[in-house]
Amino acid sequence: MKAAFIERHGGPEVLKYGDLPDPTAAPGEVVIDIFAASVNGADWKVRVGDYKQAKFPYVLGRDFSGVISAVGEGVEDLRLGDAVFGVCEAGQEGAYAEKIAVKAAIVAKKPAGLSHVDAAALALTGLTALSAIEDTLKLKRGETILIQGGAGGVASFAIQLAKHIGARVITTTSAANRDYVRGLGADEVIDYNTQDFTRLAKNCDAVFDTVGSDVALRSFAVLKPGGRAAFIASGAQAPKPNRDDVTSLRPPVGRARRHLERIAELYAAGAIRAPEIKLYRLSEAADAHRLSESRHFRGKLVFQVR
Repeated sequence: MKAAFIERHGGPEVLKYGDLPDPTAAPGEVVIDIFAASVNGADWKVRVGDYKQAKFPYVLGRDFSGVISAVGEGVEDLRLGDAVFGVCEAGQEGAYAEKIAVKAAIVAKKPAGLSHVDAAALALTGLTALSAIEDTLKLKRGETILIQGGAGGVASFAIQLAKHIGARVITTTSAANRDYVRGLGADEVIDYNTQDFTRLAKNCDAVFDTVGSDVALRSFAVLKPGGRAAFIASGAQAPKPNRDDVTSLRPPVGRARRHLERIAELYAAGAIRAPEIKLYRLSEAADAHRLSESRHFRGKLVFQVR
């Protein structure tokens, strides 16, 4: 199979495109012919060596959409030819490739009306947003939430999900992305280049931060007493709040078919749509990583594999 992989840590130039052995389905697994795979912010961090991983050559990539081409022993709920999408198990990668073997229990059938490209774009972003908004923050109708970095893939999903729940949504973004996040459902948009969100967003019930650094620490200021904040860009642990009347949380983002089926349900109901997408080929992985690392884009970067 063709794949984009690394044989050492370093800059985008270490990404190679070439042939690697085809995977096989162990008991409880399926092999998926990948049609599309998405680029996530964690991918370039793996490339530079911020995360531990298995021996080289190492194939990056955490989420994908495709068609089952082999079924391992004991798999009874999925069949050859099923269109599926999913997210690799925590600690596993390998989606920057034409094929991948994964546990059958953590993939879900792709809705017929959802393209492979859109399914790949929604998989990990949707799973992350669902874990943060529904499972961790337990956002309720009528509450107000500040979503930091609204034009990003995870935040784009989170805005739509929060509106579907019935919350009032405030988000931060650049002026160039104001109309984009408004179109996703944001009620109030704050330009982080010219406006101070701590002055404009007050008495929020919840915060969902996808930016990290000082933005995360300053986010506690907008919460009302008893408010809660969830963080996905501040490392494995949520930052410690600088006040004792709010709660700081780190969503677990566990892999589960139920989250993928929830994504499919929300899509079918028209509650969410895929973010803006920029397409690449696997052979263009270095270019995709340069843009991903810059963080100067909106929506998702996706490899169209087939």
